[in-house]
Amino acid sequence: MTDPLLVDSATRLFADTCTHEVVQAAERDGWAPDVWRSIADAGFPWVSIAEAAGGSGGTLTDAATIVRIAGAYAAPVPLAETGLLGGWLASTAGLALPDGPITVVPGRPDDTLALSGRTVSGRGSRVAWGRQAARVVALLPDRATWVVASIDPSGASVEHGTNLAGEPRDTLVFEGAVADVAPAPAGVDPDALRQRGALTRALLMAGALDRMSRLTVDYTRQRRQFGRPVAQFQAVQQHLVHGAQDAALVMMAAEVAAAASERGPAGFEIAAAKILAGQAAASATRAAHQAHGAMGMTQEYPLQHLSRRLWSWRQEYGDDVWWSARLGRASAAAGGDLLYPSITSGSAVLAV
Repeated sequence: MTDPLLVDSATRLFADTCTHEVVQAAERDGWAPDVWRSIADAGFPWVSIAEAAGGSGGTLTDAATIVRIAGAYAAPVPLAETGLLGGWLASTAGLALPDGPITVVPGRPDDTLALSGRTVSGRGSRVAWGRQAARVVALLPDRATWVVASIDPSGASVEHGTNLAGEPRDTLVFEGAVADVAPAPAGVDPDALRQRGALTRALLMAGALDRMSRLTVDYTRQRRQFGRPVAQFQAVQQHLVHGAQDAALVMMAAEVAAAASERGPAGFEIAAAKILAGQAAASATRAAHQAHGAMGMTQEYPLQHLSRRLWSWRQEYGDDVWWSARLGRASAAAGGDLLYPSITSGSAVLAV
């Protein structure tokens, strides 16, 4: 169980630093240096990485909680990439961690990165905050195995790109870039990276859905129509209930997936959390914007920060359709007799 003091300190830090104006400016500038300095001073980006490896210590559950809270405040920094993705890859391979932000090449089909000795060449696409990273970590094939490469991005050519939320998703082109290279440990492969990435997105979405629900409740209690708060109208109450249900369901699924990941393989739990988060991104966003009316679409109001991120994050590391197909294939292959045990016991019974 996460220390309540960690929850409180993380909530206060993100609430203080990720203001509406800061998030708006980050979408324009591609970076929020003051937010990064604040969370780096607190050690948050490296939670769950052992102190001996250059991290802040703590558990995966602790890191998951911080990432979820960051999602609630639309934190415009590569928190998940620095700790749970790039930092995880580098530290498990015994590579040094930099003081600054880390990002990871997600491993898309159109990537062309290749290793030659200690140098890397090729393209890596949709790299989160690639333009700001101190190191870029990639999982690359080397003969019949996988290696982790921590690449110096200083000589990379950067093709700027963004997702729907205005977060940097850059293409990096390397030509003989110097890299620190080490064998990936057992169990660390592209599928493990995809699952870990899906977990981070489910956690971010859980936080965003929870804050979206709370924001909608607060707004409809304050907004008056025909002499009373609009929250008292039955149609609006239905939107509030649907939003709260979605937020609670995804929050529980994401927390279960993080806890299962700390114990061992958690493919079933991660798939379920990412599916539920992706579906909720559609239904909860619809409910929240209908309850807000025109106000929810304005740049001056924070709802759009959350809804645009939900629609962006649902596409990363496999959308709900992709994970549904994968979960369905695994369930079908296991056979009908294992369907109920799989639902009740998850990855302990069914490998996804």
